[in-house]
Amino acid sequence: MENYIIEMLNITKIFPGIIANDNITLRLRKGEIHALLGENGAGKSTLMSVLFGLYQADSGEIRKNGETVRINNPNDANALGIGMVHQHFKLVEIFTVLENIILGVEPNKMGFLQKKEAREKILRLSEQYGLKVNPDALIEKISVGMQQRVEILKMLYRENEILIFDEPTAVLTPQEIDELMDIMRGFAKEGKSILFITHKLNEIIAVADRCTVLRKGKCVGTVDIKDTTKEELSRMMVGREVKFSIDKSESKVKEKVLSVQNVSVASETHKNLAVKNISFDVHAGEIVCLAGIDGNGQTEFVSALTGLQKLTSGRITLCDEDITKASIRKRSKAGISHIPEDRHKHGLVLDYTLEENIVLQRYWQPQFQKNGFIKKRAVRNYAKKLIDQYDVRSSQGPLTVVRSMSGGNQQKAIVAREIDKEHKLLVAVQPTRGLDVGAIEYIHRQLIASRDSGKAVLLVSLELDEVMNISDRILVMYEGEIVGELDPKNTTIQELGLYMSGAKRDTSKGE
Repeated sequence: MENYIIEMLNITKIFPGIIANDNITLRLRKGEIHALLGENGAGKSTLMSVLFGLYQADSGEIRKNGETVRINNPNDANALGIGMVHQHFKLVEIFTVLENIILGVEPNKMGFLQKKEAREKILRLSEQYGLKVNPDALIEKISVGMQQRVEILKMLYRENEILIFDEPTAVLTPQEIDELMDIMRGFAKEGKSILFITHKLNEIIAVADRCTVLRKGKCVGTVDIKDTTKEELSRMMVGREVKFSIDKSESKVKEKVLSVQNVSVASETHKNLAVKNISFDVHAGEIVCLAGIDGNGQTEFVSALTGLQKLTSGRITLCDEDITKASIRKRSKAGISHIPEDRHKHGLVLDYTLEENIVLQRYWQPQFQKNGFIKKRAVRNYAKKLIDQYDVRSSQGPLTVVRSMSGGNQQKAIVAREIDKEHKLLVAVQPTRGLDVGAIEYIHRQLIASRDSGKAVLLVSLELDEVMNISDRILVMYEGEIVGELDPKNTTIQELGLYMSGAKRDTSKGE
């Protein structure tokens, strides 16, 4: 009989209107990397939340090393050596990196906090695993990618032996993903056991030993990675064949929609400029991608473009209208749709219902209100249409509180709202973050359809396959400057990587 470090046997978890986990069994061996694969809303995060003590199963049992255990809360999980990196970070934004890492396990002597030894341990861990962070930086001031590193360091700091990674690469750059894969292999060699939730089939093939596939709350099966293929895994996950590359016609470039002229933007984390004197245009009928490693000015530029942050200098025009100093609503009404990088901070009101979030930027229009009163039936019918069209899965349809939805379905709701809204320019930042292969295929088709209908699309992505697959032009940002303009048909991922890392640049750009 094989020994397992963790066994989740016949786990069932029910929420109002939905069976999230339906009699699922999952077994984890010591020292293995075990992937958990499934569509958005398949029940992966729920299952791991049961193991980590955030939820209690309605039936079933959990065993560690053959002994039945009761995990009532995350403190119980930590006591059993179980740690979790969450898809949506569990961080206190007004605390520093150091304060977040030690929260709940604060080192103290006679009741006094001992930050010095904690700092030394954090710096040692970050150096050992290549997770460079500034312990004194405020969480609200650092990038999403940096916040991901803090979550991983929290787990390392607690010296857990069973590590749950919930979509850990969703916000990382290709280079950071490779580093994380190496770190995970190192953990496994040290004898740690890893449960790895991801939608990215290439990562599973590259790093996992076995994979358990969930579909609509049920377990489809567990396979050895050496005996399967990416195509077979995708079939198990979505129940059909999935196309991994998208067919698109040549772009038909029309009039100029967006003009960025000598734009500079200040950094919120250091004294230097985050964006340095950049200029470019985006035309109707094309997808232009801003590519770059996270932290090279893309976030600050998009904040300035959409009105979340002021420009230090420069000018932005939309269809020849100067919007440099326009309010966020005025920019929205002028024709900018925005799929934001951080869906929780800038994309959704988490305690509103799905239907309320879907009309957030349009509720004042005659279609949805009369004499200042919301037309609830119109809102609900519109929400139902988008939910069906974009396959947004939730327990109670339009009435679902968005906080309770899976991250991928939250993302699909934002994409549906922004693409369906009347727009001239679609600013799509990491639009497929946290989505499964079937949903990615659908969103890519929607972006291309938006382009083909005469809209301008500005894509900001860290996913090199996405950049190469759907862009018509690629602008590479490095240290706040545009260092190259590439044609995806005439370049390679390797060359793109050289520009992104600063090893190569077109000196005519940015001058």
